[in-house]
Formats: sequence, structure tokens, C-alpha cells
Amino acid sequence: MERLVTEVGAGELLIRAARREDLPFLVAMFAADALGGHGDTIDDDAAGDYLQAFERIEGSANDRLYVAELGGEVVGTFQTTLITSLSARGATNMTIEAVQTRPDMRGRGIGAAMIRYAVERAREAGARQVQLTSNLARVDAHRFYERLGFAKSHAGFKMKLR
Repeated sequence: MERLVTEVGAGELLIRAARREDLPFLVAMFAADALGGHGDTIDDDAAGDYLQAFERIEGSANDRLYVAELGGEVVGTFQTTLITSLSARGATNMTIEAVQTRPDMRGRGIGAAMIRYAVERAREAGARQVQLTSNLARVDAHRFYERLGFAKSHAGFKMKLR
């Protein structure tokens, strides 16, 4: 699904489903994120890992990987996952993950457009809420999410397995 979302900066922002040919651009964005600490790399040895992950996401009924395109260039990405829980009377929630805007394109409204797009997809899916996590060190990102209507509500916990 392709959809023109908004005018940003000097052009029209298109948010669409990610395609295999987008992978090098997405991986480069993640690898350039020193704060993320996820070990992303543009090394050719890792290409198979990214392709395998892309194929799992693409084949999932509940996961979607998107890109934001401006002037024919990939300038942002995010992923959504719908999770239905037995709690809250079987409510479905959307989790937004891996939100990235290319560093040279930040401050142009691209991230806000991506989040608004994700929230609209959640509404269309009948989700009860939208949730996301953000690294504690990303203070600017926290302000960004709060400006968009998100509220800090829970403490998150992680256990690294590898």
C-alpha cells in the first residue's frame, strides 16, 4: 500500500511498505545510529541476516515494515506489530518499533508523519492503544513522542539472550 501522507520540507512524503531493494538504505540508517547499540552493520557478511529478518516480517500477518520516501529517496523507516492479548477483554494493541529518520533529514516532520501514519493504521485495525519503547538516553525522542500525544506510563525491562 502506498499513500501520500503530507508535504514536508521541500516535497511530498510517501509512506509505503518496505521492499527488498530498500534493505541497504534501512541497514545503513540503523548502522549509523551509534546510540541504538544494536550492533547493526553494513558489512556484507550480515546481509543474509537482514534479508532473513525482512522475509520473516514480510511473511507475518501482524508485522509491517514501512519506509518514508522523499524525492524518491528512503529517508525514514518504522515497523508496526499488532498484538492481541487475552487481557483487557481480548484487546489488540499496536507496537511501533525501530523508528528511524535519516540524520540529515531530521527536523522536517518526517518522524511525526510516520508516527501519525502508524497510529491511523492502528485505528483502522481496531487497536485499543499504540505503544512504543524508547532508549532512556534518547531524551529528544521522548519529547518528540510526548509532543505527538504519547505518555510515559510503564517501566520497561529487557533480558538479553544473545
